[in-house]
Amino acid sequence: MAGDRRMAFLFDLDGTLVDSVYQHVLAWRAALEAIGIELSIWRIHRRIGMSGGLFLAGLLRETGRAVTPEDVRRVQQVHAETYSRLLDQVRPLPGARELLEELSRLGIPWAVATSGRLESARKTLAVLDLDVERVPLVTRDHVRHAKPDPDLFLAAARLLGVDIGEAVVVGDSVWDMLAARRARALSVGLLSGGYGAGELLEAGAYRVYEDPADLLRHLDEVGVRAPDYEWASFEEAPTGE
Repeated sequence: MAGDRRMAFLFDLDGTLVDSVYQHVLAWRAALEAIGIELSIWRIHRRIGMSGGLFLAGLLRETGRAVTPEDVRRVQQVHAETYSRLLDQVRPLPGARELLEELSRLGIPWAVATSGRLESARKTLAVLDLDVERVPLVTRDHVRHAKPDPDLFLAAARLLGVDIGEAVVVGDSVWDMLAARRARALSVGLLSGGYGAGELLEAGAYRVYEDPADLLRHLDEVGVRAPDYEWASFEEAPTGE
């Protein structure tokens, strides 16, 4: 809604709220091997978080191999099946539930925007013990282009009825930071997906924290204010001499 000054948080999912990046890496490796492509784990990890189409295009460019539409379907199928088998290994990242609960308590709207497909995203969200049907969720199924395009975050802001310029995007990859920059939103990086602080800052992150728990401890640094009554017992004091 244009002109709305409400603050909101837009969260990536894998590596940001749940510790699932490496399960996705292993699932992609199995999927690529299903069509005869062998790649080192690190090459796959560096592209986790971006659109599946761009992900495949980038990796296949490195191998110099052409693939058929049937290959693409096979890769997507094996990835989904393998990730489903690994899902019982996925855990919430430290502080993820508490962070979402605190934002809700403060009346700050939040949504999840992920490059993953709806079916996979719902299964992953269930790890957080959330009412999946009530979580504002935007997936690859809902937009024309996924990350690093801004579409997911723009759609999530519209879903919440807030101006994207008032939103804080929280993600763990350079693709999240790039998409946030293109959407003209403030971005915050988390180290919990395996990217380094320098990489996230260079990609546009305003601040970088270890994980959701670390962000929760520093919410004031990204503009979150507690209700005035919570500060009633503190005397006004200057911060300088």
